Amino acid sequence: MKTDTQKLIRRLKIVEGQVRGLQEMLEKDAYCIDIITQTSAVKQALSGVEDALMEGHLGSCLVHQIKHGKEKEATGEILKVYRLKRK
Repeated sequence: MKTDTQKLIRRLKIVEGQVRGLQEMLEKDAYCIDIITQTSAVKQALSGVEDALMEGHLGSCLVHQIKHGKEKEATGEILKVYRLKRK
């Protein structure tokens, strides 16, 4: 689990660098399509982090809840994740 957290932190640091790069591109009046390409890359990177977090949660935390008789809470969280992902 610790290595998964470290991987996610590394990914977020990369995203942070990408966002700083976007700011610099805007300050330097870079070509719009290049900026849009980079914003798309940032969105994809964040989506990857989100997917990894949800996968981990569904695969461990919710399984733990179900095993300990908390099916109703687990179902509520699954639906919450589903709604968040649809946005």
